[in-house]
Amino acid sequence: MGRPRVSPHLVKPTVFLLLVAGLPGCATAPSVVRPTSARPVLLVRDAVTAEAARGVWRSRGYGYVLTVSAKDLTLHHATAAGCYPQPGEDPGALSGFVYVMPDSTPDTLSLSTVPGDTRYLFERLPVLPPECSANTAWTPPRLFELFAATFTEHYAFFAERHVDFSARVSALRPGITDATEARALFGTFQALTTGLGDAHTRLTAEVDGETLGYGEGEARTLEHVDAEGKKAGRASRDAQRAWLTAYRDGILQGVLKGTGHHVANKRIFHGLVGDVGYLNVVTMGGYVDGDDVPLREELRVLDEALDTALQSFQGARAVIVDVSNNRGGHDVISRAIAARFTDTRRLAYTKVPFNSAVPPQPFHVEPASGPRYTGPVYLVTSDITVSAGEIFTLAMRALPNVTHVGTTTRGALSDVLVKPLPNGWSVELSNERYLDPKGQLFEARGIPPQQELEVFPEEDLHNGHARAVLSVVEAATGQRDAVQGGARR
Repeated sequence: MGRPRVSPHLVKPTVFLLLVAGLPGCATAPSVVRPTSARPVLLVRDAVTAEAARGVWRSRGYGYVLTVSAKDLTLHHATAAGCYPQPGEDPGALSGFVYVMPDSTPDTLSLSTVPGDTRYLFERLPVLPPECSANTAWTPPRLFELFAATFTEHYAFFAERHVDFSARVSALRPGITDATEARALFGTFQALTTGLGDAHTRLTAEVDGETLGYGEGEARTLEHVDAEGKKAGRASRDAQRAWLTAYRDGILQGVLKGTGHHVANKRIFHGLVGDVGYLNVVTMGGYVDGDDVPLREELRVLDEALDTALQSFQGARAVIVDVSNNRGGHDVISRAIAARFTDTRRLAYTKVPFNSAVPPQPFHVEPASGPRYTGPVYLVTSDITVSAGEIFTLAMRALPNVTHVGTTTRGALSDVLVKPLPNGWSVELSNERYLDPKGQLFEARGIPPQQELEVFPEEDLHNGHARAVLSVVEAATGQRDAVQGGARR
């Protein structure tokens, strides 16, 4: 993602390379909730914290200990292997906690970045746990135990990804001593996570002036692009730029025949193909150029683009919504776009943090106040569709007027839980379980389409997408009986 941050500690990554731009939980049951306010209130207003939020709090899930004084917020990361403060060089680490929500009580604290988005539940503690103020020497063995505990307590998908993490920890622990060098320790951490294939799990470190990184879970289509570029003597970045140029031109010239629009910081395409509307969204955010753009500004620009597009779709025979090259972003944006295609409030999905003992949080698609289209909609996905793009897929599949076509999505739906380590390294991992209204989990396996359509054929990576979209247009206008293959749910 150059990544739009949902919060610095919990994010959904997006890849903004796009040339189309020119992005230990408590085990007790939750308390009875008695709202203390009818509306959310700011946690910090005019440099003063909300009085009801002051105290020491432990999160259910996520591994946070939050201290709120009259003027300050302090965050610690707590595991069975130790507790340590959020590194001071990251002053934005608390920006995910913006609003105190109405379901807070004297002994529970409910926080959110945006009302209606991810809810963080905390329980009051009498004092800061002593281990959080201990002067711990973070030796290689202590760091190993911390890394292992962080994944054991928060990574939600070892079973789905067929990794026996505890066995790996037991096998590798004897090799770590006080004399273990940083590069070797990094290699051990890499070995612990190899094979997860999770696009939301990553390790970064600075060793001897060199930045090291390790992650997996790239889309097969993009791997094919890289392989094709390598054969032609191109670096990966150059190969993907060329592919993205073809993708953009295929939409603007091959599909929309020069009559389309490329807006919102080049993240959204829209236009008409005859009497069929076409909307392509490549990221769930990044609609305004610049860093740290407020989410409300992103939503304002999005609404302007969608107002124009949806107004032009009035009277269309059908609309194609294409997220086959969507790299993620903000869930709230995913729901805002889906809201343009529903006539009533519908449950889109639920989510719950791993190891938290909290009830799943429901999320709905609410009809937008602006122009909407509630006729036949074809949703197009591929293996590139990931993260908030997959959350959008869940939201759209909850609508009865939507037919999902294309190929299976990436299978990385969870937000990214970012855990800085006390030695300056950083770990990212998947810790939330998203379920569709039927209770289905798509993490690791991806969301399969109802009708299969090869969107990025390996034999024609540069031109296949436009042809695939035009085949959906043909299906929408009755020129062919089905997109390709049979229905699948």
